[in-house]
Amino acid sequence: MWPNAPGSRTTRLELFYDLVFVFAFINVTTLTASLLSPANLYRCLLVLALLWWSWTGFARLGNAVRADQGLLPVVGVFTVAATFLLVLSVPSAFVDRPGGLHGPLVFAGCYFTIRMAQIVVLGVRDRSDPVRRRRLLSRVGLPAVATVLLVVAGTVPQRLPDRPLAVVLQLALWTVALLVEYVGGVTLAARWWVVVSAGHWAERHALMVLIALGESIIALGLGPKTGLPLTRPVAVAALLGVLVVAMLWWAYFDTLAFALEQALHHARDPAARLRLARDVYTFLHLPLIAGTILFALGLKDLLAESASPETPSWGEPLGPFWAAIIYGGVGLYLLSLAGCALVALREVHRPLLITVVVLAVVAPFAARIPELVALGVLAVLTTVGVMAETVSEDGRRRQVRQLALEEQLATEEDQSRWRQEHL
Repeated sequence: MWPNAPGSRTTRLELFYDLVFVFAFINVTTLTASLLSPANLYRCLLVLALLWWSWTGFARLGNAVRADQGLLPVVGVFTVAATFLLVLSVPSAFVDRPGGLHGPLVFAGCYFTIRMAQIVVLGVRDRSDPVRRRRLLSRVGLPAVATVLLVVAGTVPQRLPDRPLAVVLQLALWTVALLVEYVGGVTLAARWWVVVSAGHWAERHALMVLIALGESIIALGLGPKTGLPLTRPVAVAALLGVLVVAMLWWAYFDTLAFALEQALHHARDPAARLRLARDVYTFLHLPLIAGTILFALGLKDLLAESASPETPSWGEPLGPFWAAIIYGGVGLYLLSLAGCALVALREVHRPLLITVVVLAVVAPFAARIPELVALGVLAVLTTVGVMAETVSEDGRRRQVRQLALEEQLATEEDQSRWRQEHL
């Protein structure tokens, strides 16, 4: 098992693992769209949070050891298979469907398998450290407790005659399982985990943001089914959706992603770097992903309405629920970016915060206007807010991007020199 180095980046095996999450995000939005209700929306967020925690475990593993060396590719493929089966079981993760395996038990079993594979690899790495070896049992206990709660949530509530009580109990058990993993995991990680490569950690999370944005593009291309008719409403919705997604990409990747990674590099103290990696990436990137998924969910429904021949040219009124989903998803994304900047850079990005406030104020009015008009208003507000954010950065933006370019050029120069000597 090869330990990682401070300058390591994402391996191809890790990229292969991330491909499963393209399918995962699609399945999460499908789970929500199957039954439009606040309870089902909460189920979507619970599943997303557990998927995110399992993914961060693999990111921590890849930060500690080289995931593409030794026997780890075998473990990686095994984990990919378990994750894919986990994602397949997402639509039946809460209520078992007839005609197949028990969905809730499959989900719980796959989740436990994924988490144990990660812990075993880290345990093998720490076998020579007696202190870390003693803490292995407590690290195993967290996913074990969470899995038991998931199993109970998937079996006991279905036997209750009171349906509302069963739903509340099931959601409560899932919530406790989530808290066990997050609170316990963060507490234990503070005692044993060290961010070896800041570049690897930042790059892994940036790639997941890119995958989530890709889910919005997939929603634009497919909608709720394959082969949308290319009508004028569909074309307008697609162009406006691409504009919003492009602005969300720009808000994160133009400057902020570089600045966050540089802040992580600058944190030389292991405890300070760990806090930054936890707060900015593990915690604040989750609502970033969730906001993107919510926007993709809204796009699917909007495209379905736009493609219907019975729908008026500019669509039906958006409605309060979908206004909250679409406007709230973009607002949550931008608010998370502002939170990342505040925690990592100690900067208040006022244009982003103002845009979030404006979206919250406009959303109730957007609920009463046609869908395409509401999407157009969202596109305009998002574009203005992100462009205002870019302009307000002024010299800071140039400094961050220049530093990132110099790092890239220095890395390429070192790689070219090594290739000339050894290849």
